[in-house]
Amino acid sequence: MSEQFPEGFLWGTSTSAHQVEGSNFNSDHWLLEHVEPTVFVEPSGDACDQYHRYESDIAMLADLGFNTYRFSVEWARIEPEPGFFSRTELDHYRRVVEACHKYSISPVVTLHHFTSPRWLAGCGGWESDATPDLFGQYALKVAESLGSDIDYVCTINELNIVALLKAFGGAFFDVDKVRDMLSAGAKASGLDSYPTFFYGDADRIEPIVIEAHNKAVQAVHSVRSDLPVGMTVAIQDFQAVEGGEDLMLEQRYKAQDVYLEAAKDGDFIGVQTYTRMLFGPDGLLPPSLDSELTQMGYEFCPEALEATIRHAVKITGSPALVTENGIGTDDDARRIVFLRKALEGVLRCLEDGIDVRGYCQWSLLDNFEWMLGYRPTFGIVSVDRNTQERIPKPSATWLGQMAKGNALLSD
Repeated sequence: MSEQFPEGFLWGTSTSAHQVEGSNFNSDHWLLEHVEPTVFVEPSGDACDQYHRYESDIAMLADLGFNTYRFSVEWARIEPEPGFFSRTELDHYRRVVEACHKYSISPVVTLHHFTSPRWLAGCGGWESDATPDLFGQYALKVAESLGSDIDYVCTINELNIVALLKAFGGAFFDVDKVRDMLSAGAKASGLDSYPTFFYGDADRIEPIVIEAHNKAVQAVHSVRSDLPVGMTVAIQDFQAVEGGEDLMLEQRYKAQDVYLEAAKDGDFIGVQTYTRMLFGPDGLLPPSLDSELTQMGYEFCPEALEATIRHAVKITGSPALVTENGIGTDDDARRIVFLRKALEGVLRCLEDGIDVRGYCQWSLLDNFEWMLGYRPTFGIVSVDRNTQERIPKPSATWLGQMAKGNALLSD
């Protein structure tokens, strides 16, 4: 197997606005982090203050050897009230894009990464038939402001996340507590309900989120037809033991394949993979007692990436861009092992002629990991919570060396 990646391969890391920028108080999630009861162990607060520190973070990426940065723009900042688009915030994100070019970093921009403007809940949120048009209008404003200088657009991050949470969320949080939190959010907002993207009705949201993706694609292409636009899907490696095959296929279709089918013949498919899911005759099986687990409680399984790239490309017929892959761990040596094994799988895909455009590790920084707060550490760079000092880990240097050499080098 060749250890060399193709010329022009994208080597990057990923973040999302709410998880790193801080003070995103116009977003629907900010409210949910502060009501009682809440499923969030702590609020996002100042996060990593990347709203102000973006240039030094991008410069750090370049110094380490990366050529790509995937980040999201925040709808709640850009459109804080319905129909009002903030020129100041659009200019802010334009400066982020300009900083990428200053340091020869390719910008990959995500339009929506779980959080929405708080006002959207009052309009029915992601359960409303009006939302795709609202999202398309927002996408158009972003494309008009940034589109000439970005290289890839991801429309909606993990647009299948609600389906995954519906099927398996009980393994990660208290479903009853989520219901109580949403009720508290509705009360605090003076609404009858508080429908969010993350915790909405999966069956209702599925067609709406797919339509919103399509509206965003149309909007971006109306500004720049040659700008690659794609969806990103949370694609775990679904496997089965004897007797669990039919159930596995059924659950895989509902949780991810229906979305992959909607992405057929797109400009690219964003693959976001962390582990495998193993099914028996009665349902999802827990990891075996001798399995190595991550901080998230799921199985250490870097081999899952190769399988999911192959699966996603087979269904969509589109080039793949790995938009997220990584591990929550406090043992950085194991992170390096995970990344090496995952990249070996990418090389095998490339060797078989599969079009994989790049690899973006999750995440650049130890950041706010939603319900679990700052406890899981996915970053290749640690962040001092008191000073916001960035401290690259050995994995940052290691992965940066791979990027510089455009190859999977010997340790």
